[in-house]
Amino acid sequence: MSFENKTFALTIFRLSSEMPEDTLEIFVSKAGKKLDELTAEENIGWVSGRHLLETAINENTAIFGGNYSVNLRIAQRKIPAPLLNAECKMIELEYKQQNNLDFVPAKIRREIKQDIEDRRVANMPPQITGIPVLIDRASNILYLGTASKKTADIFVDFFHQTFSIEPIHADLEDIMARVFKETPESLPVVSFSESALKDEFAPGRDFLTWLWYSHETSKATFQLGNHGQISFAVQGPLTFAFSDETKGAGETIVKKGNPQHSAEAKAALSVGKKLKKAKVQIAQGNNIWTATFDADRFAFSGMSLPEGEQMEIHSKYQEKAAFLDIFRLAVEELFKKYVVTVQGEKFKDELKRIHKWSAEKESF
Repeated sequence: MSFENKTFALTIFRLSSEMPEDTLEIFVSKAGKKLDELTAEENIGWVSGRHLLETAINENTAIFGGNYSVNLRIAQRKIPAPLLNAECKMIELEYKQQNNLDFVPAKIRREIKQDIEDRRVANMPPQITGIPVLIDRASNILYLGTASKKTADIFVDFFHQTFSIEPIHADLEDIMARVFKETPESLPVVSFSESALKDEFAPGRDFLTWLWYSHETSKATFQLGNHGQISFAVQGPLTFAFSDETKGAGETIVKKGNPQHSAEAKAALSVGKKLKKAKVQIAQGNNIWTATFDADRFAFSGMSLPEGEQMEIHSKYQEKAAFLDIFRLAVEELFKKYVVTVQGEKFKDELKRIHKWSAEKESF
């Protein structure tokens, strides 16, 4: 299970309604085929949360710690491209020799390829990939083990087909609508350097760059309800980019040494670039969460949860769900603080402090 790995990718969704009582039966109705039933046609279906070959979905294989844990599996038998291309060339060469030709007509080439696929595909081992899913039944939150937009879109479409429930990406647009009853367009464009030209609208990058500023100016702690005091940090590697990519000089990636205090990072800020990706760390006492935050996607890769204390599988999954929930709430709280700050009456004064921070950053 992906969420048992030490690190994993993560995109967070809210569900538009609660999961039905017959959730397991509905998963079964759209279950993936068994291996010996797979053909050249792509098969998308649900399999257990334990591994991608287990098509049996029941309380023992898909509920852990009271929460649903499954995989959306994509599988098909497919001839490896090098093998297919080699055999096509071999038969095309024979065709040219037999017919005394210097070329093979396009129609014949298609027929050769189709004939090879028809003969060989049944003997090919299946290729399978899985998208891990953890559904927290208490909060009605769905955690998806990917940071890829393409993969997430495949999942959202199939989940909606299965349950007629819409997974809503818990991103800045969702928070703005749910908490502030506004759209992201109501947010100002934040310039992090007084000397930089006015930048284009990119609220995710503004938010991540503001987190970096807040971390470095001793504003990196906050109270998270009953969870107590939380601290956060922004660490390298750092990926900078202009919001308007037509300005040229694409991304600046700073990895070596101390990226936060590098000359490259300071230079990127000075010309108007903002953080597009960075590692973020959230801490609650001895519990530490780390992940690389993709500000454009509002998704995470290299996600690492605190070391848990539970050993029994169901208790372990309850603990993981609790850790994921704290992380989700912490990120949302930080974004809410950002919105309140940039929309506040005193933000002009704060902007001066931001420009001072950018201009006077130590670099080496």
